[in-house]
Amino acid sequence: MNNFVQVFIFGILSGGIYGLVSVGLTLIFGVLKLVNFAHGEFLMLAMYLSYWSFKFFSIDPYAGAILTVILMFCFGYFIYNILMKPILYEPHVVQIFATLALSMILQNVALLFFKADFRNVRTAYSLSVLNIGWFKLSSPNLVAFVIAVAAAISLYIFLKTTDIGKAMRAISQNDRAARLMGINIDIIYMFTYCIGVALVGLAGVVLVPIYSIYPTVGSSFVNPAFVCVVLGGLGSVPGAVLGGLTIGIVESLTGFYIGAEFQQAAYFIVFLIILIIRPQGFFGEKEEII
Repeated sequence: MNNFVQVFIFGILSGGIYGLVSVGLTLIFGVLKLVNFAHGEFLMLAMYLSYWSFKFFSIDPYAGAILTVILMFCFGYFIYNILMKPILYEPHVVQIFATLALSMILQNVALLFFKADFRNVRTAYSLSVLNIGWFKLSSPNLVAFVIAVAAAISLYIFLKTTDIGKAMRAISQNDRAARLMGINIDIIYMFTYCIGVALVGLAGVVLVPIYSIYPTVGSSFVNPAFVCVVLGGLGSVPGAVLGGLTIGIVESLTGFYIGAEFQQAAYFIVFLIILIIRPQGFFGEKEEII
């Protein structure tokens, strides 16, 4: 029983990270209706930014989080204006191939400059463990979970209470009506995309003390991220978080009781079962981002 609780808690902590990776993806889809297959490579870039800041300037990953998030926001602005804006109203197949091309370009550029070497950030807390009663928690995993939950809650409040957030919600429901009501949807599209990229930048920061950094690291997270987004209900921020927790728990229990090689198969089986029962996902009744 003790082992089950320990593994279950570890799954929740891992699921929080998946949720944070997925939130930016679901936000972009919910407002722009854009499927971003380069999301994993954005995560990879954020991890490298955090790594090089630590290596050359001795900036702790958590201390440099604001800088990394700002840089990723600016990178999102650049990518949106160069690539995403011209294809925004094109068929989905054009968007898919364009973002896949961007993904491969970013991967190969990273391979060219950084090689395929695995790099790690080792801080004083990287291997620290928090003892609570009879079970143990990895401190970096716990910090990552807290940051993930805080970011998701902050985004939810932002969407609910601010004028920009309400404009995002309006556009996600009906962009034509939103334009007729005087909302500058071009500005909101750009801002939404930048926020989505900044959020995956934050995810990269919290992953750096836990995972190795290499050019294809994003591929390890992009599949679970898409599963979380669809499982939670396309465009739903709470759904993405709940989807992340579900995937994290299934993956953790499967790895412990059956074997690590079955983890991905297990959460895809659960994913299919849930979609058979509820095709719209956990929070998919309405086409909105809250």
